Amino acid sequence: MDADQEKDLQKFLKNVDEISNLIQEMNSDDPVVQQKAVLETEKRLLLMEEDQEEDECRTTLNKTMISPPQTAMKSAEEINSEAFLASVEKDAKERAKRRRENKVLADALKEKGNEAFAEGNYETAILCYTEGLEKLKDMKVLYTNRAQCDEKCTKAYFHMGKANLALKNYSVSRECYKKILEINPKLQTQVKDYLNQVDLQEKADLQEKEARELLDSGKNTAVTTKNLLETLSKPDQIPLFYAGGIEILTEMIKECTEQTLFRMHNGFSIISDNKVIRRCFSTAGKDAVEETVCVSVLKLWQAVCSGNEENQHVLVMHHDRARLLAALLSSKVLAIRQQSLALLLQLTQTESGRSLIINHLDLTRLLEALVSFLDFSDKEANTAMGLFTDLALEERFQVWFQANLPGVLPALTGVLKTDPKVSSSSALCQCIAIMGNLSAEPATRRHMAACEEFGDGCLGLLARCEEDVDLFREVIYTLLGLMMNLCLQAPFVSEVWAVEVSRRCLSLLNSQDGGILTRAAGVLSRTLSSSLKIVEEALRAGMVKKMMKFLKTGGETASRYAIKILAICTNSYHEAREEVIRLDKKLSMMMKLLSSEDEVLVGNAALCLGNCMEVPNVASSLLKTDLLQVLLKLAGSDTQKTAVQVNAGIALGKLCTAESSLNKWRNGQQGSHVHAGENSGEAETQNSTSRSPVCCSTEKASWPRNSQLYDEIHQ
Repeated sequence: MDADQEKDLQKFLKNVDEISNLIQEMNSDDPVVQQKAVLETEKRLLLMEEDQEEDECRTTLNKTMISPPQTAMKSAEEINSEAFLASVEKDAKERAKRRRENKVLADALKEKGNEAFAEGNYETAILCYTEGLEKLKDMKVLYTNRAQCDEKCTKAYFHMGKANLALKNYSVSRECYKKILEINPKLQTQVKDYLNQVDLQEKADLQEKEARELLDSGKNTAVTTKNLLETLSKPDQIPLFYAGGIEILTEMIKECTEQTLFRMHNGFSIISDNKVIRRCFSTAGKDAVEETVCVSVLKLWQAVCSGNEENQHVLVMHHDRARLLAALLSSKVLAIRQQSLALLLQLTQTESGRSLIINHLDLTRLLEALVSFLDFSDKEANTAMGLFTDLALEERFQVWFQANLPGVLPALTGVLKTDPKVSSSSALCQCIAIMGNLSAEPATRRHMAACEEFGDGCLGLLARCEEDVDLFREVIYTLLGLMMNLCLQAPFVSEVWAVEVSRRCLSLLNSQDGGILTRAAGVLSRTLSSSLKIVEEALRAGMVKKMMKFLKTGGETASRYAIKILAICTNSYHEAREEVIRLDKKLSMMMKLLSSEDEVLVGNAALCLGNCMEVPNVASSLLKTDLLQVLLKLAGSDTQKTAVQVNAGIALGKLCTAESSLNKWRNGQQGSHVHAGENSGEAETQNSTSRSPVCCSTEKASWPRNSQLYDEIHQ
């Protein structure tokens, strides 16, 4: 498609959009919008007629000047009015005749182009469609047919879908949108939104048809709904007049029919545009009457939006109402806050409603209001956190959250400063859990970990909860999950912070709760490496014995944390290595971990084993086992985590160089094994410069070693 053709297409698509919008406005329930659309349509039709005139007779609107045809060269002043009008009429007839002739030619070219298109001859098809447009520039089908010759012209299908939606050709609109997906599968999210719009409007049309039929049949509730709206349209009444009418109307709305009639008869605008009602909402210090009006409106909106997606759409898409909903959630009047929360929770029960909230409400203000409910009763706080959870699960919210985290981080930090004794524990847990899940995203975690106040907030809340571990067990458990993720981000807020967190978790290892024990160990597995001082404290507190117990009785997750902590301890202190051997004399527990399918366990177990081989006589005793073959296999394996190979290779090197063991091993093995021993010797040479095995990790080790520790994100 050349530049001129592309320009013509873009102009046509722009017109399609404008006309689609006019059609929708002409179908509006608002008579003012309808009238405006009609006038604009008439104006466009006049302009289109003028654009179609290709001869010398043109009308210039701004000068109101008509140029007569060539057969009448005299000025308008020299001919009488009858002759002038006759010439204009003759010219119009001639233009109409030429247009009919051009229409015939354009239709013929369209059919010829269609035949070429069906045969796969797209070049000929484009030429025919283009030639047809030269005959009749406003023949829309030629533009869309020509666009279909370009397999990548998704824009044309989008506009076709939108235009057919405005014309209520729902099946055709769906096919256009589905064609976009065939052309570009990556647009699945956008196409899903388009198709949802088609379904929503088709459903709304069906509802309106049924509602009109019931209204025409004289159904009592339908007639009453219409009459009540007419009554509420009266301006300048006292607030109680509107409050009473709204309450009666709310009681009448029991089914979809009444909900639809409310929308069809402009109910949303009648309520939200009423000056008296608006004044009640905007007043800061509301009296009892103003409060009654506001609460009655919110209850009405709940009634008309319950299960009715089109009404939800009309409510939230209006800018003033969307702004009002976010503001009312922070109202000083408890009843207004409660009803606003109930309304928003109702909206979040559907995917469409959640999208409306995310796309049209002030989410920063909304989030701040939701977390403020933590100071309310359990019921209200849990409801608010339920709403927060529903939104946080949406991908669009997560994208918004990452982009706006600096602005909302103060509100989340405020949550961590909450006094657990006066807040709803269950709601507080839910809020912290949301933060924990969001922190699994690296960009979000980076912002959180970089905020010193946020880190101190976590530490402070943990300290307050430790005053009564049994009472605040769930809060501690959830908070430790968040802190585990924060500790993945290197460097920490500060070494002092990491040390204090470690001390708190060391204390929690005395808990009788398995969940707290596991997560405390998880945090320690990520903070111990920050300071040798805290490793010393951990060893004095019996860390090795506790972690060995984890390996014996804990599950897979607990074992992951335990083996990593043991790897850190044995990597730093000889006393830790000796204690591991004393508790596991034949290192059978460590060797068993090497056969696990979990590479995290295997890699850190190999590291810990290598550390323990530095204790005299340990490596020699291990030669009597099948450890050599196991390490050879691991060192040469094709694992996803290269640390498995690195740590196994280093352990193998230590094993093969222990006290004359290398010679004993070489005497009993074949040539291929000798080659492996030579490689292992190279690993030992590399290791001798650091005097300790290598630690592999996604986090940066705080000591200059080559060993590698594994880690994982908690969600």
